[in-house]
Amino acid sequence: MNTLELIQKNIDTFSKSERKVAEVIIAAPQVAIHSSIATLARMAEVSEPTVNRFCRRLETKGFPDFKLHLAQSLANGTPYVNRNVNEDDGPDAYTSKIFESTMACLDVAKNSLDVNLINRAVDVLTQAKKISFFGLGASSSVAHDALNKFFRFNIPVSCFDDIVMQKMSCINSGEGDVIVLISHTGRTKALVEVASLARENDAFVIALTALNSPLAEQSNLVLSMGVPEDTDIYMPMASRIAQLVLIDVLATGFTLRRGPKFRDNLKRVKQEIQESRYTKFAGDVE
Repeated sequence: MNTLELIQKNIDTFSKSERKVAEVIIAAPQVAIHSSIATLARMAEVSEPTVNRFCRRLETKGFPDFKLHLAQSLANGTPYVNRNVNEDDGPDAYTSKIFESTMACLDVAKNSLDVNLINRAVDVLTQAKKISFFGLGASSSVAHDALNKFFRFNIPVSCFDDIVMQKMSCINSGEGDVIVLISHTGRTKALVEVASLARENDAFVIALTALNSPLAEQSNLVLSMGVPEDTDIYMPMASRIAQLVLIDVLATGFTLRRGPKFRDNLKRVKQEIQESRYTKFAGDVE
């Protein structure tokens, strides 16, 4: 019997605190494997000694040994779909797994972000002459969402998910321009080339990507969230959601940094598009 099966079989025998740990691990085993004991304890809202006690209940020597056993017990999930989802999962199971694993990954992302780098990124964006968002594949939808957020900010902004357009944009960039590159792995060769080309033309490159990746090495500023998702084998899910949230964080920081007068402009934008909507009905939620 593997570790996950052992946890599920004995879940009713655990103490209340130990059961909290078990539930977090069952919901997102892949996140647990990549978490520190402090992170897992925080996610389960228990103490670190409780996590250690839980691990020893499963006949492991401690948390590091437990993570090794957990990693060994994890099947490959459903290839090209999701690591946490099994072939025989029904709608209840896979719906619960996707929501719970995504929420757990967002918590990991939040705790791994460096707020000083967030602040620096907001500084750079608010001082930019022009902002461009580039992404390929699944990350292209994040780049388009960023365009939707920043387009209303009364600053030149563009978005390209075509590599030729990205390169031409970089060639036409210059000092004061900011290019935001979005890639979970940071190993897409074309985007690494784009980052290098942008810097050659004096643009400032912000990368939403993995630390120590080839893309990170070619960027001026890296925002990394450490979301444990293998997008080489599985569909990008939690990593994409985390990227979208990070765009919201940057857009919020941009808005607050610009001050009340800038928010008055946003209010006018909102008022102008009201006529494109039907009147809200009682009970409607937007």
